[in-house]
This record gives sequence, C-alpha cells and structure tokens, in this order.
Amino acid sequence: MNKLIVLLLFTIVCYSQTASQLGDFKYEDFETPQYCGTSCHTDFYQQWKQAMMSQAYTHHWDEIEYFKLAVPHAEKDKNVEEVKAGCNGCHSPIAYLAGDVPPPLPSANSRANESVSCDVCHTITGFAGDTPYNFNYIMKPGKVKNSTRKGEIQSPAHEIVKNEFLGTGDFCGICHNEKSPYGAWVKSTHLEWKEGPYYEQGVQCQDCHMTKGEMKSASMGATYKDTKLHLFHGAHDDWKVKGTIEVRIHPDIREVEPGEVIKLTAALFNQKTGHKFPTGSVEDRIVWLHVEAKDSNGKIYHLPVDQKGFEGEEYTIAADVLAYQDMGIALDDPNFKGVQRDAVPVGDRIFRKPYFDPQGRMTIQQWNTKSFGVDYRIGPKETKLETFTFNLPFDIAEGKVEVTAAVYYQKLITSVGEFLEVPKDEMETIKVGEHKTEFTVFY
Repeated sequence: MNKLIVLLLFTIVCYSQTASQLGDFKYEDFETPQYCGTSCHTDFYQQWKQAMMSQAYTHHWDEIEYFKLAVPHAEKDKNVEEVKAGCNGCHSPIAYLAGDVPPPLPSANSRANESVSCDVCHTITGFAGDTPYNFNYIMKPGKVKNSTRKGEIQSPAHEIVKNEFLGTGDFCGICHNEKSPYGAWVKSTHLEWKEGPYYEQGVQCQDCHMTKGEMKSASMGATYKDTKLHLFHGAHDDWKVKGTIEVRIHPDIREVEPGEVIKLTAALFNQKTGHKFPTGSVEDRIVWLHVEAKDSNGKIYHLPVDQKGFEGEEYTIAADVLAYQDMGIALDDPNFKGVQRDAVPVGDRIFRKPYFDPQGRMTIQQWNTKSFGVDYRIGPKETKLETFTFNLPFDIAEGKVEVTAAVYYQKLITSVGEFLEVPKDEMETIKVGEHKTEFTVFY
C-alpha cells in the first residue's frame, strides 16, 4: 500500500513538473517593455528593440509560418493540434500565459506583439523537469524580478532577487530546445552546446549572445565593468554569421596540362559557434559550399562536390528535386507537388539535417517532423573536408586558373520563401567565408 502511495505521489509530481501554464495569468500581470525601458533600463530597452527577441511574434516569416501553416494545420490534424497554442509559449509567452489562442495578427498591435519581453525573462525562476525544452519555464510575475546581480541600489519599482539560473545555458534551453508532437528534437541548440567543447570549458550561451561591457544596468544604478548587454545577436545578424566558418581550398598539384585531372580539397572549420552550424530552425536554414574555377580567358567552371558515400548523402548534395509537400495540408491542397528542395546550384555540398514528416517526406514544418536524416552540419571546432575532382577540358585556356570556394547561408530556402511570399530579406544569401587558390595550365 505504501509503495502505491509513493508511486501515485511520484506520478503527481512528475505531471506537475511538466504541466502547462497556459491561461494561468493575464496580460496585466506583466509589465510592458516600454514601462521598463522608458524610465530606468533605457539602454537595455533600446538594445532589445533591435534584437529578434522583440520580434519573435511580429517577425514576417514567423507570422506567415504561424498563421498560414501552423494554425490551419493544427486545426486539421489532431496529432499536431497543440502547436496552435504552443508556438507562442516561446514566440509570445505572455499571450500563451494569458490563454490568448491564437493571438490577434501582429497588425492588430495587441500585447502579443511584445514577443519575448523584459518581464518574461526576469520573472522566470527555473524550469520544470530535468531538461529545459518546450517553454517548460516556471513563471512568477509580480514585483520580484530575477537578475544575475543583486545590485548596490534598491530599485524603487521592484524587488531584485539574485538568481544565477538566468546566466546559464539551461535558461536559454527552455526555448532553444524543442520537441515536436511526435517526440523529435526539432530544435536542440542548447543540447548541441552541452555536447560540445565550449560547455566543458564553462562557456555559457550568454557569453557570446549577451557580451559584457562597462555601463549602467539602470539609470539610477551603479556602473559595472561586466554588465551583460541585451544584444541577443545571432542567426538574424549578418555580421554575427559572417566568419562563422573558415574555408580554405588547395589543389593536389600546381601545374597541369589540358585533359589531366586535378583534385581540390576544401577544409571548413567552425571557429565561432558553441553549437552546430546551422542551428535553431534547421528545417528552414541552409548552408552550402560552392566551388568554381575561372581560367585565364574568364571562362567559369562549376565544380560539383565529390560524393563520400555515407547513408543519406543525397540530402546533402544540391539537386533538382521537389520537397515540402506537407505544406499542402495547411493550404488545403492534397495534390500539392512541393517546391524546389534546395534552390542552390546543383552539385554543391549542403550542410544540413533533413527533417521528415510522418510519410517520410522532407519538411520545413518542425511541428510535423517525425524523423530525421543524416546530420551533416558543422559542429563547434569541427573541420569538414570536401573534395572536388576537376577533369580539365582540352580547350581550357593556358595560364593561371583561379579557384574560389565560398560558404553561403540563408535563413530560409529561396523556393519556400518565394512560394509563401515571404519578404526577400528573409531569403538573403549571406557569404559566410571565402578562399581562393590557383594552379597553372601548360600546353
């Protein structure tokens, strides 16, 4: 009997740890960002306004993905119905906590537009369970605000409680880890970091995304040399992305004749991120390596990557194929043929992790993801080697041949963005890194 009671108590505790806070609060329980930022925390507020944290709900692609795909899909398929509310557990936490499902469109300018606001992060005290994921935060809004520093001056607006949790990667994992309704880890940035070298060295997410500088944390507060800036710069910051991957390429010989074969090797080193690259919305994002040679007459030869032969490699080499047919569910088009899977030059190497829907089709809908293909992204401090075999044509011009290897990144695959009429800046191609080498053709 005692064992049964213990088992029941354990079950109740486990359930309470993972229970949702959907609808537990009202919008009015949370301060507006303007309240925080126009009187005391002016610098933090202005930094936040420039960051994606302030646009997590209003951002164009997120709006289109939620209202055009996720919501209608959730209303048609009971397997994914939870995403109608759940998306905003991280994209607009106060809307989720207020039970506003779905919230008004961003054009209505409701409080859902506050996205991930100051009061959201500073009223989180911890997370439920053993692993932070799927907005399993413990939220306690009110006059007590959590901070990594107690401070020397008492705030007239609220009480400050020191909570070291806010300075840990586990805090970030609450929203930067996500399981789909099918139990697939569709976002695992925090888990990737914990498995990597930077975690072992004690480097936290905030060390890169909330860098420290000498400034006041509040207008009436003291100046600290290690104040954490509220920049949150990441995948949507071009200059944060540029230089992530160092690329170098070299030939196996420097002097060749027409008709001979030359082999080029490219080395790609992830020298910047504490997680894999790309990370986060991996289903949307694409990183690829493009190599081309230019002879002395200016003729350009595109060099496709050599195959390595690993399982699932076909998803890591750009091809002229269609994918993402499951968008047809939300669009009421059961015969939807899909759009171009890659929309980059055929033969280029792609560094990705393909997501598959319950029917085994590649998807960009993380909520409809049941399984994965090969994970061919570049890990922290990892170097990947790619080779390119160039069979020199007999009519190639004599003289120097310049070979360029360039790594590119897009937040959203062009074909998907164009089909869903997403603003062009969301599909912008960013050159992450580039290197040139040369060899000489003799007749």
